[in-house]
Amino acid sequence: MDNHLIIVAGGTGSRMGAELPKQFLEIQNKPILLHTLERFHSFDPHLHIVIVLHPDYADYWRDLAKTLGVSIPHTIVKGGKERFDSVRNGLSAIDSAEGIVGIHDAVRPLVARQTFETCYNSARIHGSAIPVVPINDSIRYVEHGKNQIADRSKFRLVQTPQCFELSLLRKAFEQPYHPSFTDDASVVESLGVSLHLVEGNRENIKITTPEDLRLANVLLNF
Repeated sequence: MDNHLIIVAGGTGSRMGAELPKQFLEIQNKPILLHTLERFHSFDPHLHIVIVLHPDYADYWRDLAKTLGVSIPHTIVKGGKERFDSVRNGLSAIDSAEGIVGIHDAVRPLVARQTFETCYNSARIHGSAIPVVPINDSIRYVEHGKNQIADRSKFRLVQTPQCFELSLLRKAFEQPYHPSFTDDASVVESLGVSLHLVEGNRENIKITTPEDLRLANVLLNF
């Protein structure tokens, strides 16, 4: 059974406040997207990788990859209006009839090998694998101007790669888009499927702000 990976890099990075989308910003003289690509390739050199890019930046990445001498095989697909559309476009580039598909945020370059292996292996057994980490801080529930303490033991922070059996994922993305689809797990869950949670790695942060960029720069040194 083949392993596939869809790297979602379709955003414009407005929260970063930079001229370029965050996936193209550099850490240690290398674009974040390339860090992510190289990390997954090192985990599995036979991994079939699809990168979904904003239509305005597909050619930019092609030129950049050529300039940087990127030799890792990957397919480039143009993204859509919503993440849902982008992932669906990425799925269309997978020709296999079966396999495990991981969907990963381009701006999470610090995923650990153990997380990768756990997600793909667990998805083979359970049909899905969603990496999560516990919440260490106290949290409060806020609604209509009021707030109250919430039991943090009942909540988890969700990461990627979110892995699924290919036929299940295809069925999920045949549905029409709904605003409740905040990630790929929510799309699959809407079929009435119970999701299998696995342990992620806390360093696997999503780089969305300048503070995240500085932290990732430090973590990549370890």
